[in-house]
Amino acid sequence: MPKHLKKERLGYKIHTNCELGMMLRGEKPLAVFSDVEGSFPAAVVRYLRIFDRHVQSGCFVKREHRSTIEVSGKKRVLLTVLYALPAEMARIDEMLRLRQDMSSWTVECERREGMLLGYTEKQNDIWITLYRSRHECDDSRD
Repeated sequence: MPKHLKKERLGYKIHTNCELGMMLRGEKPLAVFSDVEGSFPAAVVRYLRIFDRHVQSGCFVKREHRSTIEVSGKKRVLLTVLYALPAEMARIDEMLRLRQDMSSWTVECERREGMLLGYTEKQNDIWITLYRSRHECDDSRD
């Protein structure tokens, strides 16, 4: 896990690799996985299969979304797999709308994404502070 994401630095546990359990306990409303189609690591493919079993049993709803992106000058298909609790399925469409144009991603987008994923306002405040400090460092390199 990258240093900037460690619980000790953030003060709260991030959802990464904990999505399934959190969703089964009703603690997380939405999980999102994205990669170039056919490029998900084997461990992620296995994880998604476990999610799919819960879709079949009605615990979760699932949507796959494909979009075209450019990677190293080549057109690729980005596969985004979204799982939501049935009562929270509107979050899927909201997340897809939010991610339509990643080139104009803002702090407000970052906050909205966190909310859709189930992070609290306080957790989002901590994340946004870190997000801003990382991007200010990136800007100073230009």
